[in-house]
Amino acid sequence: MTTRSWQARAGLLPVALTGALALAACSGGGSSSSTPSGAAGKTLVIDTSFDLKTADPGRTYEPTGLIVGKATYDTLLTFEGGDVTKPVPALAESYELSSDGTTLTLKLRKDATFSDGSPVTADDVVFSLTRVRDMKGTPSFLLDGVEIAKTDDTTVTLTSKTPNPAMPFILPNPALGILNSKVAKEHGATADAGDKAEQYLNSASAGSGPYTIESFNVNSQVVLKANAKYWGAHKPAYDKVVIRNVEAATQKLNVQRGDSQVALNLSGDQVTGISGGLQVTKTASANVIFLLVNQDPSVSKTTSSLKFAEAVRKGVDYQGLLELAGEGSVQAPGVIPSMLLGALPADQVAQRDVEGAKAALKESGVTNPTVKLEYPSELTVNGLSFQPLAERIQANLKEVGITVELVPAPVTTALDNYRNGKEEVGLWYWGPDYPDPSDYLSFLPGKLVGLRAGWKAGSDKELEAAGEKAATTVGDDARKQAYQDIQKKLNAGSPFIPLIQPSQNIVTAASVTGLAFNPVWTVDVADLGAK
Repeated sequence: MTTRSWQARAGLLPVALTGALALAACSGGGSSSSTPSGAAGKTLVIDTSFDLKTADPGRTYEPTGLIVGKATYDTLLTFEGGDVTKPVPALAESYELSSDGTTLTLKLRKDATFSDGSPVTADDVVFSLTRVRDMKGTPSFLLDGVEIAKTDDTTVTLTSKTPNPAMPFILPNPALGILNSKVAKEHGATADAGDKAEQYLNSASAGSGPYTIESFNVNSQVVLKANAKYWGAHKPAYDKVVIRNVEAATQKLNVQRGDSQVALNLSGDQVTGISGGLQVTKTASANVIFLLVNQDPSVSKTTSSLKFAEAVRKGVDYQGLLELAGEGSVQAPGVIPSMLLGALPADQVAQRDVEGAKAALKESGVTNPTVKLEYPSELTVNGLSFQPLAERIQANLKEVGITVELVPAPVTTALDNYRNGKEEVGLWYWGPDYPDPSDYLSFLPGKLVGLRAGWKAGSDKELEAAGEKAATTVGDDARKQAYQDIQKKLNAGSPFIPLIQPSQNIVTAASVTGLAFNPVWTVDVADLGAK
């Protein structure tokens, strides 16, 4: 089975998959022999569980691929560190969204160059983005319905038929990295489905990023080398960066004994008690684990009322789930994760209210109900398994008067039931396709995730109208308010119960500086320094 392709359609983005979904580690030892030779202190070794298919920016959408893409290809806009609430210039020196939200105008820098020294031009931008859109790879949906045009030698416009205020938040994605079109075309690149440049782009870089590809293997390791002609002010700190495919348990051993300097996929339990001068960064991830309570009577006559969903919402012990998730995890106040524009403040999280849950259950009209809770058995999110969460929820709801039968299933089986709206109660997670609140309109009636909970269009016309308005609202302040209002409505009466955002735990050697977790590309290799 594929990874990012089914995740993209399932809304499981972005997450480093471990356990059964991770590829096997390349070696258990992580010995120094696997580290390329280089000047002392100038090679950085990063261990991660690979979710990697390609280094072609027009095709990549897997977490490991986005790490590689961020290091090797510059984008028009980017984010500073872990702040995804404000896009900032990169290859574009400025940008402006039209008052109606349909046209994004970008003025390009004149000093940016590719790794071969040639200048980055408006023609390169138009070719690269058109290629992503029309090649129909996994990330093509990012530019659906967007017309890309060169206005003059330093100006590019992106035009949508309907307001698209999310576009500045989409452009930083490494899948939209800008290619050296002349070099790419010489190796089979075209702006359509006939493109044949992937093999070349898996062996060499055609970008303007701070690093280039020295070697690339989707099963074992990727070696990056510093771009000697990098145009940016912030030069690469390392001569080489080795990104290795290593299972989580071995990642811990390697970083503890100095065979690696960064470990990206350790669970909360694994980072507990780590010492020896290592640095542990615990940050709430952008993945929101949630419950859905199906509103389709043909699926369940028991769950198909919002009062039953209210009973579940009030019956869950959120603090208990946080204890399971470990340090760095936070309770999700809404479906939009805490680091995105439009997230609800932490003081608006749901509170457990057992008596209120019992009252809501009584109002739902069902007595002594038994429901099935489905979830993927082998999937882990940021090192956290669904099984202990499901068991805790089962115990919580028993106190309310709801008997929960746990139905774990292999991810492919569980995913089919989830996608087809056949789960009575489901335990899943959603990570952003891009860090913009519009991605979460999928939870409204008649939309992608709404339908998976049997919540048909017309179920809440006021909420649906609010969603349509939010999708076309322009301006950060107005958008923030619109999406917070939508989440308040969801929390007051919907099939969805946001639970937690598990922690993203990253361990680094004491010598590594500049680490900032980013929910799009996990870590920007170019930001990592050495002391």
